Amino acid sequence: MSRFRIQTLNNISHLGLKRLPDKRYNVASDASAPDAILVRSQKMHDLPIPDSVRAIGRAGAGTDNIPVAKLSARGIPVFNAPGANANAVNELVLTALLLASRNLVPALKFVRDLPESDDKSLHALMEEKKKLFAGSELPNHTLGIIGLGAIGSLVAETAIKLGMKVVGYDPEITVEGAWRLPSQVKKAESVEEVIKAGDFISLHIPLLEKTRHLINADRIALMRNHAVLLNFARDGLVDDHAVLAALQAKKLKYYLSDFPSAALRDHPQAIAFPHLGASTAEAEENCAVMVVDQLRDFLEHGNVTNSVNFPTAQLTRESPFRLGIAHANVPNMLAQISRSLGESDVNIHNMLNKSKVEVAYTLVDVDSSISTAVIGSIAAIKGVLSVRFIPLEIV
Repeated sequence: MSRFRIQTLNNISHLGLKRLPDKRYNVASDASAPDAILVRSQKMHDLPIPDSVRAIGRAGAGTDNIPVAKLSARGIPVFNAPGANANAVNELVLTALLLASRNLVPALKFVRDLPESDDKSLHALMEEKKKLFAGSELPNHTLGIIGLGAIGSLVAETAIKLGMKVVGYDPEITVEGAWRLPSQVKKAESVEEVIKAGDFISLHIPLLEKTRHLINADRIALMRNHAVLLNFARDGLVDDHAVLAALQAKKLKYYLSDFPSAALRDHPQAIAFPHLGASTAEAEENCAVMVVDQLRDFLEHGNVTNSVNFPTAQLTRESPFRLGIAHANVPNMLAQISRSLGESDVNIHNMLNKSKVEVAYTLVDVDSSISTAVIGSIAAIKGVLSVRFIPLEIV
């Protein structure tokens, strides 16, 4: 029985790696000619990715550190773990909401900077000055959420439980996401509508070219005076210089984020954490378990779940012989694949075809084993990106 070789580029949770049985998998940081790569934060854009690689698994949600477009052109799916770290990020957002609403960061600095004296003098000074840090409670304030995926919807649910009003916007929301979203969330029709409505604005969207600097000077101008902006999604979503100007003008009360920047580091109302959103033991374990299970299902059966560049494709095994074919999403591909199999006297038992933007993926269960010549004939079809023969092997 052949063993899949898995290369790890970062420390991956042991709970995740335990789900790769030794009889079928060889896992090592220095694995040569790996079938797949597991990664967390390692930047892969300048790394050589061997020809042997059939899949990449990111033990987290974002894939900014992975050259997704290049891998798509090679017919290699990139898997991630959306929602596995949702509670960890949600708790950090809740922490930020409380820090801002109760002015806790400047209050902590005030206590730390008090002059040395006896307790009686300290208490008297604190009683005199504590009014400077009087805050507000969260109930009846409005939280505007941009992005209503797994994290955004959980933040919405938490805010509602705290008595807040929630306005949300997400043009890409899925059916599953819509079902998950609390009914009390008011659906906005635009980013601008959310920004105008919120006392607090929280971002939960990916960084794409169209979302880079989504929060800029023009949109900050639409915010309520003394609004609080929270970014625990992605660096680059916010124009730091526009935020700095708004803080200096007291248009914004606070900017809290998980992404420190040189422009904002010294401003007292800019509060940044060192990218702690998913930095809990539980989140790391959840992400590793999810992505390992998805990677294993792909390697052993060709099924695709939670890929950022491939369509979801799940086909129950009806034969021990299966082909997984990644190809361009263009007309006549299925006909050419079927013709190639027919000319080789290979009978198709079942077939599934799915597409996602420019990439399509076809699973074919056949009634007999596939020779390298047949695989070569399919690979030679113009538009085919990769072909895998996936025989069923019992561990």
